[in-house]
Order: sequence, then C-alpha cells, then structure tokens
Amino acid sequence: SANGPSPEWNSVMSNNSLRKNPGFASATEVARLAGVSRSAVSRTFTPGRSVSEDTRRKVLAAAEALNYHVNHLARGLSREESRPVCILGGNLSYPWQSSLLDHLTRRLHQAGRAVMVINTDDDEASAREALQQTLNYRSTATIVLSGKPPASLIELCLQSGQQVIAINRMGQFPSADNIDIDYSSTMKEALDHLMAAQCRRLAIVSSSARSPSMITRETRFLAAAAEASAGVTLIRPGSASYQTGVLAARELLNQPSPPDGVFCVTDLIACGFIDAARHEFGLRIPEDIRVIGFDDIDQASWLGYQLTTFAQPLAEMAEAACEMLLAADAEKPASRVFRATLVKRGTTGPAGYGAA
Repeated sequence: SANGPSPEWNSVMSNNSLRKNPGFASATEVARLAGVSRSAVSRTFTPGRSVSEDTRRKVLAAAEALNYHVNHLARGLSREESRPVCILGGNLSYPWQSSLLDHLTRRLHQAGRAVMVINTDDDEASAREALQQTLNYRSTATIVLSGKPPASLIELCLQSGQQVIAINRMGQFPSADNIDIDYSSTMKEALDHLMAAQCRRLAIVSSSARSPSMITRETRFLAAAAEASAGVTLIRPGSASYQTGVLAARELLNQPSPPDGVFCVTDLIACGFIDAARHEFGLRIPEDIRVIGFDDIDQASWLGYQLTTFAQPLAEMAEAACEMLLAADAEKPASRVFRATLVKRGTTGPAGYGAA
C-alpha cells in the first residue's frame, strides 16, 4: 500500500525467508502479496496489456520478493507461440548432427521459442515413442532430423494440428514441410572430381543404417557413375561411423585391384578409411588413393586429414526451418532445397591444396 508494507507483506516475507526450498510462487500468491487481483498480475506480465503504473510497481515488487516467474509452459496450452518446438533426432553425438542441432537451437532461441530435444535410437519403435511424446507435450511443431519415424505417425501429428518439418528426409513425408539437399548435382560433382583426378577404379562406402539421406547419396552417386559408364564397387560394412571407414579400408584395400578413388557418404567414415589406409596399408593420400567425404565436420579440416568434402549450409537450413515455423499457417507444405558446396582439400589433390 502507499503507507508502506502491509502486515500480510511482512508475514509472507518472513515465511518465505525461512523456507530453504520455497519452490515456485504462484500468480495467486503474487496477487495476494501485492493487494491486487489475479488478472492484474496476468496483465502485468502480458506484453501490450493495459495496467496502471501503480499496479505494475506493486506486482513487480511482489514478484521479485517471492521469486515469481511466469509459467510459459502453462500459457503454451492456449498460446501457439509459447508451446515448445520439438527436435527429434538420433545419433545426436555425431559431429554433423550436433552442429545442425547447435544452429537450430540458437536460431529458435533468437526467435523466442522454447525447444525440447528428444534423442532417439535409430529405429522405428524409438522414433514412434518419441513422436508420441511430442503430441503428449502439445508441441506446436516437430523438426525431424533423423531416426525412422513411420509415415503413419507423421500423418497423425499433422492431423492433430502439429507442424512437422523434415530435414534431409528426401520427400519421405510429402505432407510435411521439407528441407533437403540437391543430391543429384552434388553426387555428380563428387564423381566428376574423382575422375578429373585420374581415378579409374572407384568405390563408394555407404551406411547400413539406410536413412533417407544415406540412401540418396549412395543411389545418386551410382546413377552418376552409370551415366558416365564408370564402374563402382559398393560396400556397406556398418553405420555412418569412424569404425565403418576402418572396416571398409580393410575390405577394399585387400582386393587384388584396390580402388584409387573412394567416396564415403560421411566424413566420419572417410576419417576412419584414411587412418586405416595410412597406418595399416602404408598408403599415401592422395598419391596412392584419393578420398572424398560428406558433411564438412570440424575434423575434416584438421591437419591429420585435410579431407575434401561437401559442406551443407547448416545456418541457412536452420534459418529456413525458423521461417517455416513463422509461416505455419501456410496453405501448402513448404519445401526448400539447398546445394552442398565442394570443399577441396588435400585428400584429392596436392598436400595443402586448400579449400575452394
């Protein structure tokens, strides 16, 4: 009140100071302490709502005294822009996945959106359970990075009013918004680069995980090779990991006529292949064999690798996802296709060749 703290203020402050773990104060408690209505508290913390300066001052003082914070999660049940955005992905510890996750969460934070990340196993059952969680938490949108969510559950999310943005799913979910890479031109460029480097015995090391992006990189590279009448050896010794590259090198380089040019569908595979080729087979790179990866992870530029690879425009892809969220009321699903840029380094040319 104008005459100083009320007896109720002194009582509440005394009780609050004695509690070691007072928990979250409610808006009702703030209203009682400030001597105003519950709706006045709500108006004070809602941008654009009308409230007198005297009421605002008393509410803010009471909120500070009680350590009160607006419950945006509760508000999100009725306000679309306050509901969380779910990011669904598997193998988020992989360098490329973690880089994309970093770009997405930073951009969504700038847009004032709460983010819930669900890290799934790389199988359909895990993805199904994760998508069910996004519905239970009333997520306003789900961004699908990886994993194997069934199309039927994606449709259920869409029918429930939830927006779905699929990244690198290659049109797997036509009713959702999609962000993809133009793999046709990218894989042709990978093949052309190896052939321009005088590689004639080609191989592709793919992943047994069979995610849409892995399958597309593999099939588009093979299609480009067929069009150029170039023979290619294909192997899939494991997941998109470093150890898969090691296994691939042991299999391919023990052949009577080993390849002299190798495309690995991820940089992690390429790094494992390079280490095994050098340390187990004594090969020089690029003099004896040339290697191209995909993703341009941080390790690709390390001095020990200097890997020629393709860089996906992660910042631009994250920006596109945010734009799709802001335009969620569009009548038709949105679609964006990006080019991956060839970054030339030492594994396909002279040492210290440098990035394009």
